[in-house]
Amino acid sequence: MLDKTGLTGKYDFVLEWTPDPADARAQGFGDGITEPAPVPGGPSIFTALQEQLGLRLESQKGPVENIVIDRAEKPSEN
Repeated sequence: MLDKTGLTGKYDFVLEWTPDPADARAQGFGDGITEPAPVPGGPSIFTALQEQLGLRLESQKGPVENIVIDRAEKPSEN
């Protein structure tokens, strides 16, 4: 993630959005026990960020860190 907002400091805010129903359960939303299922028809995170905070997410190419694991072994029993 690359932050180009120019904002510094810490902020405390509430953002109300509806997770994509296809991804909601995988992300832990609406498990039916501790949280209700997301209400369909609410704003996406992209819309909520723009309407509620005045921020816009923009897709761009940039540097990415990669970690490559060539091999893994169980530790020896000394």
